[in-house]
Amino acid sequence: MSTAYVHAALLLHFAGQPVNEENLKKVLEAAGLSPDEARVKVLTAALSEVNIEEAIKTAPTLAVPAAAAVPTAETKPAEEKKKAEEKKEEEEEKKEEEALSGLGALFG
Repeated sequence: MSTAYVHAALLLHFAGQPVNEENLKKVLEAAGLSPDEARVKVLTAALSEVNIEEAIKTAPTLAVPAAAAVPTAETKPAEEKKKAEEKKEEEEEKKEEEALSGLGALFG
């Protein structure tokens, strides 16, 4: 069964609307899909005996892997670029300070 049907049913549930054939068809049509009558009937029949809220609460969740904290190849260039920009800014500030101290010697 296409996930669009399940998503449509979840959308109806979260909107507080009854998950029935008529409403499911309306949501699918609004999404630009042409609903399959058989799929709509099968899904509504299957969900009629399911407490959707309880199913959501007891559904297993995916844990974020510890490796996600490790910088990836995509983040490394960004970090290096940021460090290079910070170094460049520090060098510019240093040059400005040197230039100002040189001016102070002229008038000091």
